[in-house]
Amino acid sequence: MQKGDYQNAAVVLNLELQNNPGDLNCSKDLALCYLYLQNYNAALAIIKPLIENESADDQCYLIYSDIHRHTGQPKECEKILRKGIRLFPNSGQLYNELGELYKGRKNEDAISAWEKGIERDPSYSRNYYNAAKYHLLTGEIFWGIMYAEIFVNMEPSSTRNPEIKKMLLEGWKKIFDQQIMQVSALSQTNFKSQCLRIINAQSETVREGINMETLLMLRARFILNWTPALEKRYPFKLFEYHRQLLREGFFESYNRWLFASVENLPAFQQWVQKNRVDYQLFIDFQQSRVFKIPEKQYQH
Repeated sequence: MQKGDYQNAAVVLNLELQNNPGDLNCSKDLALCYLYLQNYNAALAIIKPLIENESADDQCYLIYSDIHRHTGQPKECEKILRKGIRLFPNSGQLYNELGELYKGRKNEDAISAWEKGIERDPSYSRNYYNAAKYHLLTGEIFWGIMYAEIFVNMEPSSTRNPEIKKMLLEGWKKIFDQQIMQVSALSQTNFKSQCLRIINAQSETVREGINMETLLMLRARFILNWTPALEKRYPFKLFEYHRQLLREGFFESYNRWLFASVENLPAFQQWVQKNRVDYQLFIDFQQSRVFKIPEKQYQH
């Protein structure tokens, strides 16, 4: 399956399923094989009995809905996803799929599905990706940049990163828009308002524009001004990680990895050459850990 040889994979999985007819993982893999082969009737014959006898997990509902989506049955697809969510209310995959279904219909409920997925399954990355793009494209800059940065930390090697990093940088360039900052003045006690007030207080830092150097300074000052009291009141893994990076001496390398590679690639490569040891230490540190969001940190 990893090599894309679905015909041979189906043969092997069928043999395995004959020997172990109750193997749920084998059944799901075989249904996926048939789905990739566009043999939707065969995929349905494998997955439907699992749904009907209630031995299915959330991935079964995902596959079942995909079959109906590929066969042009969006209403049935939505019905299946909603049933799956009722049974598995903490499945980020099902919320993400529902959001993508709504997005395809240009239904604004898409963002509600992705937000609920972030709340219920905070370590599932795809909801952050979709929510970040939605917010950044519709003008909700603050949550767009938060979710975009969380996504690239969850999937630091993703092929989606150049796209989302560029959107993240453009989002930061818009953060001082007066309309965004007025939102902070209207509500003085929530997480977003606290963050925007601290950011706004650093406006002098970026008086001549937002670039790699001024952004690095602004973000460092933000974390230094995110007090222990705020940290306790609004626990947020991303800010905890920033504080750790500052403590370990990796904050500049991290920010250059995040922004400089899309702002000016030749300049970034030149900086890496001059700071090869420090940058490699950061990369080793990054690769030695998994970025996961703890439960009950949803602040939106």
